[in-house]
Amino acid sequence: MNLLSLFLRGGIVMWPILFCSIVGLVILIEKYLVLHKAKVNVDEFMHKLKGIMQRGDVRGAVGFCSGVDVPLANILKKGLLSFEQGEEKVKEAIETAGKEEIYHLERLLAILATIAGVAPLLGFLGTVTGMISAFRVVETMGGVVSPSDLAAGIWEALLTTAFGLMVGIPAYGFYNYFVTRVNRFVFEIENSSTEFLSLMRSGKFEEGEVLAETALAGTHSTVPSDEYFRVKSK
Repeated sequence: MNLLSLFLRGGIVMWPILFCSIVGLVILIEKYLVLHKAKVNVDEFMHKLKGIMQRGDVRGAVGFCSGVDVPLANILKKGLLSFEQGEEKVKEAIETAGKEEIYHLERLLAILATIAGVAPLLGFLGTVTGMISAFRVVETMGGVVSPSDLAAGIWEALLTTAFGLMVGIPAYGFYNYFVTRVNRFVFEIENSSTEFLSLMRSGKFEEGEVLAETALAGTHSTVPSDEYFRVKSK
């Protein structure tokens, strides 16, 4: 008996379980792509950025961050664009950008956690309803039944539990994996932002003469590709 035949014999509860598995798979692919894109060699990135900042080159720092499409670079770029407005504005810009980036990193994880919990429960629901049907057979036959009369109904009922666990267990495992990855990114973002603000307070990053609009239009000749920073993160 193939998987499709088993699925069809599991009853109506199998369809919600199938829906959960499809949604879960879509979320897994989406989160993998998002988190893979967010990977960056933080030490290399901050070393290069500090070198530019210590020269007081606002345009170069903004251009450098613009050329590295990762959450950390996007956050620090927002801070650089608020540089002329003072340290408090820079902190506000970094905090706001950080919340936005973290939201995108965490998006859909709650749904994945829900699937991890709901899929096994749907499986148990299918098993319970199947057992109810099996005992109704006992009642209908006046209690005079053989094991073969009940076996078919019982094993079909247990199919829903098996399929529910097959969906729920991987979903729970990947949820914990993604949460760990996101927490690591948040830790790196917080540390790098603190380092960025400390460098500003040190006075080594002198005020540039470039407005935000001009900075965005700056050259990117010194900007390495994303792969430069991603190599050591793989």
